Formats: sequence, C-alpha cells, structure tokens
Amino acid sequence: MTGILAGLRIVEGSAFIAAPLGGMTLAQLGADVIRFDDIKGGLDNDRWPITKDGRSIYWAGLNKGKRSIAVDLRNPRGRELLTALITAPGEGAGIFTTNMPARGWLAYEELAKKRADLIALNIVGDRHGTANVDYTINAITGFPMVTGPVGHQGPVNAVAPPWDLATAYAGAMAILAAERHRRMTGQGQRIVLPLQDMALSVTSALGYLGEAVVNDVDRPRYGNEIFGTFGRDFKTKDARFIMICIFSDRHVDALAVAGGFAAAFRKIETESGVDLKTDAGRWTARAELCAVIEPWVAAHTAADVGAALKKAGALWAPYQTFRELAADKEAVRDNPMFTVLDQPGIGRYPVAATPLQFGALPREAPRVAPKLGQHTDEILSAILGLPDHEIARLHDEKVVGGPR
Repeated sequence: MTGILAGLRIVEGSAFIAAPLGGMTLAQLGADVIRFDDIKGGLDNDRWPITKDGRSIYWAGLNKGKRSIAVDLRNPRGRELLTALITAPGEGAGIFTTNMPARGWLAYEELAKKRADLIALNIVGDRHGTANVDYTINAITGFPMVTGPVGHQGPVNAVAPPWDLATAYAGAMAILAAERHRRMTGQGQRIVLPLQDMALSVTSALGYLGEAVVNDVDRPRYGNEIFGTFGRDFKTKDARFIMICIFSDRHVDALAVAGGFAAAFRKIETESGVDLKTDAGRWTARAELCAVIEPWVAAHTAADVGAALKKAGALWAPYQTFRELAADKEAVRDNPMFTVLDQPGIGRYPVAATPLQFGALPREAPRVAPKLGQHTDEILSAILGLPDHEIARLHDEKVVGGPR
C-alpha cells in the first residue's frame, strides 16, 4: 500500500453507510482496510441503487479500495480466524471498526484479551445501544419539519443521509486520534460513536437548539430560501433552474453588475431602510430582491444568465440531474479527483478518489471494490500465516469463501 496512511491496517465488520464509508475514507488515504463478510454476503450487498441485473452500485461505491475476506460467521472456527485477524500483531494493526452489535466474540473486552492495545470503534444507534438509522434519527432532530415548500404540512425526509455521512468522517477521525494516542502511550481503547449523538451535536453546533430555546420559537418552512441571508432558486427562459446566493459584500456587487441591478439595489435600501451588505438586510428585503432578480432570469436562457453571473464573479450554480453531473466537464470529466474505472460486474463509470490533497504525497488513484472473499486466501496466508493445505481445508469445510 502507498499513501499517507500506508502501514495502517483496519479490520472492518460493517453494513449500510456510516461504518463502510469511514473505512473507505481511510482506504483512499492508503490504509489497508480489510472488510469481512459472511460467505453468503453482507446485509447490504444488494442494496440499491443496483444495475439492471441486480449488482449493487451502492456497495461498490462504499467499499472501493478495500480487501475482502469471506467467512462463515456462525462457525466457531470462522470466528477464531477473524479474532486472530483483528488482533494480529503489528505496529499499525490491531484496529477494528464496526456498526454490528459488538458483543460476544466481537466485544472489546474479549478481543482485548488477545491484544491489550486494541483500538475498536463501535458505531451504535444511540447512547443506549438501541438500533437506529439515519432516517429515524433525522425524525427527532427537527430538520424534516423545516424542510420542504412553504405551507407544506407534515415532515419532509432528506434524500441524502446527513448523519450517516457525518458519522463516517467522525469515525475515521476517531480512529486516527486513537492510533496517535496509542503511539504516544501504548494504550488501546474502545471508542463508542452514537449516530444519534452525532446528529444532535451538529444540530446544536448550527444553532438550531439555541434558537428554539433562547427565542422560544419553532422555525417555519422557508422553502428553497436560505435562512438568514439571501439565496433562492430561479427559473430561466428555457425552463432551467439556477441557484443564486449572496453571502458577502462582494456577492452583492457582483450580482448588481451581472444583471445591471445597482440602481434597483440602492432603491431597495432607501425604501426599505436596510443595508444589503448585511445578512439581516438581505433577509429582510428578500422579497424585494426577488422581485428585481426574477424577471431578469426569466427573460434569459440559462446559458446567458450563467455567463453573466460567472463573468461578474457572482455566487451561483445551475441545478443538474445526476446524469447531467456525470457529463459535467468541470465537475467530473476533467476533475483529476475522478478516474473512469471498470468495476467488475457493473461496468465503466467515473469514480472519485479522496478529496484531500496533501502537499507531501500525490493523491492515490481510486481502486475498484473487491468481489466477496476476493482476498481471503492472501489474508489467511500473509497475515495469519496459514499454510496452503490448511487454507484449502477451510474452503472444503466451507469455513471461508471466495475465489481460489
């Protein structure tokens, strides 16, 4: 392995999003991440989106660059092998991450008997250990009650799973923090990361809880408007949509230049008594700003509006579908973060490497996701030191699986 985390080995027992995405984040930085699954496949091996013949594009996306070992998780010998793998010696080894129930043979206390300096990250639903997923946790945060169009009754769920994503990256950071602590002190530890607490901590940090308590209000729905400043979607002459935002003085001036709005903006300030160079002023006068901007956008094509906004240096973006994004020259096709990979069983499509750019080392190119059990034999041989005849016997007895 190469990359900034070369020499680090993480064993992962995971499903769905938070744990595998955290592991993939480390794998993209050069860590050797070994995912174990049951020989029949994991809980999420067929999760959507899928190809027309049922291959999971989702699974491939979250597990690229990892190695795979397939073991009969119900077989005592299979569990012994995984215990040995998790607790194998080595300076950068002895790191385990899971969102499975970490009890019995996977309990930290049991694994630490084999390696005292073990680092184990356990992602759980809530601090009590109750099962939860992003969608059940999001329900309690309040966000679904402010998401959606003005006047809508009832919750609007998020399409992207924000708390899974935040937990994945927090989990990767936690592993690196614990590994640094181990290098300095020699101590291993168990890390517990509740998905619900991750969501609640972000909700608190963004001021939503503070607003509710201090102002004694429930924020209403504002549709596509950005709360507390100016930002909204606008429809062009050719029925495309663009997002226009104002987050600073410079954005006010740039937008004024793009649409010739300088006089109209000054009039808004004079008649409304606001300063458009402030967030409060833009939020207070958002209806007046829309009344100026909307007719201009509606009278021009998306190409013309985009060209004017780009030339002026305004803050804006076109709305795109996923297919349009895949064909986007700037965002994907010419972006050095992407490589077109041929994922076995799925096909060729652009795959992102890590978004991090380190000055000391070049960015590692993305690697395909493994087939189930693809690396079983090499892991049993190179890490656990099993001879070929023993590995063959394990296959014959269906303790392990994967290509021979």
